[in-house]
Amino acid sequence: MSFLDAGLREALRTLKLSGMLETLDARLAQAHGGEFGHLEFLQVLCHDEITRRESVAFQRRLSRARFEQQSTLEEFDFAASPKLPAAQIRDLAALRWLHAGESVILFGPVGVGKTHIAQALGHLAIRQGAGVRFAKTSRVLAELAGGHADRTWDKRLAELLRPDVLILDDFAMRQLTATQADDLYELVSERRGRSLIVTSNRAPSDWYPLFPNPVVAESLLDRLINTSHQVIMNGPSYRPNKRPQNGAGKTSATPIS
Repeated sequence: MSFLDAGLREALRTLKLSGMLETLDARLAQAHGGEFGHLEFLQVLCHDEITRRESVAFQRRLSRARFEQQSTLEEFDFAASPKLPAAQIRDLAALRWLHAGESVILFGPVGVGKTHIAQALGHLAIRQGAGVRFAKTSRVLAELAGGHADRTWDKRLAELLRPDVLILDDFAMRQLTATQADDLYELVSERRGRSLIVTSNRAPSDWYPLFPNPVVAESLLDRLINTSHQVIMNGPSYRPNKRPQNGAGKTSATPIS
């Protein structure tokens, strides 16, 4: 190693340019072999650093999303359920709804892949640099309820407003209390212009009776439903296709909830 090489390594460490440092040996070998001129050598090193930073940022956003699983649209088996609106889902993959500040509602029976598609759309948004948060709706309501108890409600709400995309899984599972309905109203109202992805076993028209106050229900659901792309997901359960196989190649008999 020359004195010049050692000095360059130390400079890269000091500047915290680890992307350049990791590829420096390979790039120096290419430069010494005559593959790069001085300007090209610098450009390639800069590109290496940009690539590393983008990768680190992507992993950070992925971690913050708190997905249940690393689900992607590429791995979803549309052939397993021909009744699913594959063309509509693939159109949503273009993320025009995200750039327009619109939302997505995925609804249908249990097991058809709503949560997988929701997380896959979130994964695509992360690839484009968006911040995403995934959570069960019941968990979100519990978090906000805890904020009422310890006077951190505003802080907890702010955390839910921060992501570019908030995924509310298993929405409208059961009757809501007045406080829960009010909390959802505030959350949806404050996120106006910022995207939601909602999954539900019930059609949106069946959500209204779950709210104790019809006025709150009408105001909240009007904001949500009328600014959303609605995807009806029907067909057989997708979950049996995801069951692990036993040693004999047969599907495990373990029930899936």
